[in-house]
Amino acid sequence: MQNEELKHHAANIRKNIIREVYNAQSGHPGGSLGAADILTILYFEIMDINPDNASGIDRDRFVLSKGHASPLLYAVLAEKGIIPEESLLTYRKINSKLQGHPNMNYLPGIDMSTGSLGQGLAAADGMAIANVLSGNDHRIYVLLGDGECEEGEIWEAAMAANHFKHDNLCAILDLNGLQIDGKTEDVIGPNPLDEKFAAFGWHVVYADGHDFDQLRAAFAEAENTKGKPTVIIARTVKGKGVSYMENIAGWHGKAPNEAEMKQALSELEEK
Repeated sequence: MQNEELKHHAANIRKNIIREVYNAQSGHPGGSLGAADILTILYFEIMDINPDNASGIDRDRFVLSKGHASPLLYAVLAEKGIIPEESLLTYRKINSKLQGHPNMNYLPGIDMSTGSLGQGLAAADGMAIANVLSGNDHRIYVLLGDGECEEGEIWEAAMAANHFKHDNLCAILDLNGLQIDGKTEDVIGPNPLDEKFAAFGWHVVYADGHDFDQLRAAFAEAENTKGKPTVIIARTVKGKGVSYMENIAGWHGKAPNEAEMKQALSELEEK
């Protein structure tokens, strides 16, 4: 797929993230906007998911470990035609299938219920093992937050992935340097995350999380790496695409008001 087409999808996804969170007056726009380019190339070029196979497992699968970024996942599924776009306006409403954290029992294309940070990589480990045992040669992808990597379960799962030589597993680390309480370095300081993953036996790849060419090359390198799992360290900007949200920790879990929503959509129209 051409980069211009990917940029078009990413802009639509970002606009729908804003609409979801504004309409609900609740949610997490910052990290959702920041990881939009990563999921755009994953869903529109790298993974083989489509509306026909979204309810099955004979395809590549994705785990949103940072489950609070659900507005992003729902917007991607809508852009891909897996769920109706109009359903996005039910986000976080009572009886909606689009809850604040994704639930695999409610919607096609959601491969793991997530929300409690730190659990997604372990779930992806299990999927990777299951694929090997069942002869399923599809790949497993998981998106982690850098603040989330302060959770000990991440490192237990990282150790297991290396032990079982999960070369069908690729983690993408959304490295924006911010979490709900401020800079990750000020909260507990998880860096150097690349050296930690390398020490746990992972192949480490670097990419600008907003550069489709770099992301494409990183995913190709991950697929060609054998005998160990790969982590792509993707540097991103929290709130990417909306000027007043970019690199502001306060937009981690805050809904825009009407004026802010209109400004955001106007800025994204120009992308």
